[in-house]
Formats: sequence, structure tokens, C-alpha cells
Amino acid sequence: MSLFYLLPKHALSRAVGRWARSPISRFAIPLFIRRFRINLEEAEKPWRDYPNLLEFFIRKLKPDARPVDSSPNTGVSPVDGVISQLGEITEGTLLQTKGVTYRLEDLLGGDSEQAAAFEGGKFVTIYLSPRDYHRIHAPAAGEVTHVSYIPGKLFPVNDFGVRIIPRLFVRNERLITFMRTSLGRIAVVKVGATNVGSIRLNFDPQVSTRSAGGRLRKVYEPPLPLSKGQEMGRFEFGSTVILLFEPGRVEWTSDWVSGTALKMGQPIVRGVGSANH
Repeated sequence: MSLFYLLPKHALSRAVGRWARSPISRFAIPLFIRRFRINLEEAEKPWRDYPNLLEFFIRKLKPDARPVDSSPNTGVSPVDGVISQLGEITEGTLLQTKGVTYRLEDLLGGDSEQAAAFEGGKFVTIYLSPRDYHRIHAPAAGEVTHVSYIPGKLFPVNDFGVRIIPRLFVRNERLITFMRTSLGRIAVVKVGATNVGSIRLNFDPQVSTRSAGGRLRKVYEPPLPLSKGQEMGRFEFGSTVILLFEPGRVEWTSDWVSGTALKMGQPIVRGVGSANH
């Protein structure tokens, strides 16, 4: 267990990232496809057209592969993945796994103002495995008001990591997008992990976990518009997204439970209450 904590996870992740970007990694693509049972019919182009493993990993899908729910009153899953946990943010805490919690303010890098805005609201944690589509999309139409980068560790975020590492999501690095939408404020928390080369943003290519360096907060004046389902970023290898919703603004569209698989564009919340945001 001590060895697990002592491993140089940043250095290992950088090394894996460099290898995955190299032309030689292209020969690992067929092994990757077999190991993780990748659905090639959804991919934008044949696997042989990708120059390296990373480009295959962050592959785009065919235009009709992920229909986005068109109702203006719903919020959709921003990614393909599996629900790890979900529920209400109670007394400033979220559930990591059974019996293990962490503080919302810590997740948001000590931002007490934003933590207060989401207190009593809802959260859902979605884990992306290596087989999943790894691009991240806007959960609702709205505007990006600001982003925050919080440096941290790169512990694994799979079932094993979630079970054994206390406060995992507030220890790993995070890149957070804050949006203002008709469903209220939404935070899209993108959590780094072992072997995640970087997390990148489409709407601001200057900001990524590779380039940010130290802690970063960037405000957009005017805010940047995003349509529902529009691509907003990507993981370069697997990780986790945590969605935060304001209190009294949304309800779940189904009786979601841990272990439920989601597809990007699938409605997960619907709006309730006032339109003030």
C-alpha cells in the first residue's frame, strides 16, 4: 500500500503520454481494441487511419452516434461512462463511496463562494473507463463564466482507487468549467488520474492541465456561449467527471443508481423551480 502512494505517478503519466503520442504506439491500437472491446462502428474513421494510440483514444464518433436530447428543459450526460455515485450535497459534503465523503469546498479548490452556491444541490460522479468515448460535451445550453485549475496528485480513479484512497477527488488535479444555464449554475469538474496525459478545453486551447502550471482561475468577459451537447474538452486517457447542480433547480429524470451506464447526450436531469440564475 505504501508503495502505491510512493510511485511517481506524474512522471509515469508523462512517460505514458509521450509514448502514446509517438508513431510506434500505433502498433498497440489493435491490442487496445481487443483488450477493451472497442466498438469500431461508432468511430469517425477506420482505426488504421490514426497515427498513434492517443489519437485513437480521443477519437471522434460519427455524427449520429450520440444523439443529444433536444428538450430545452433537460440536462444531459456530458460523457460516456458509469455512474459511480450521485445524490444531494448535504452539509457541504459529497459521497465518494459507501461510508466515505469529501468536502465540496475542497473539491472546488477552497472556493467558498461557489461551494455555497451548490450547497443543497445535486451531484453525479461519472467514471470513464479506457473503452469509453473520451470527449466531454456541454450538459446544457448556456455560457461559460470561468474555469479553475487545481493542481494535485494523479491517483487512479477506478473502483480500486475510489475504495482505498480517502478524499480521492480532492487530492487529484481538477479542471473545472463553471456554466450559467437555464437550469441554473452547473459545474463540470474534470478529474485527472494516473496515465491521463492531460485534460484539454476546446473553447480555450490555451488552458489545459499540461499548460496551466500552478493554480489558475480564468474569468471570461463576456462569457463564452456553448450549445447543449457541444464538445467542450477531452481527456487524454480515462478519468472522471463530477457534475454539480444548484439547489432547487433540477430533478433526476430516472431513479439512477450506482453502476448505471450512461451515454453522452442522454438526459439525466430536468429543470424545476424558478428561472432565476
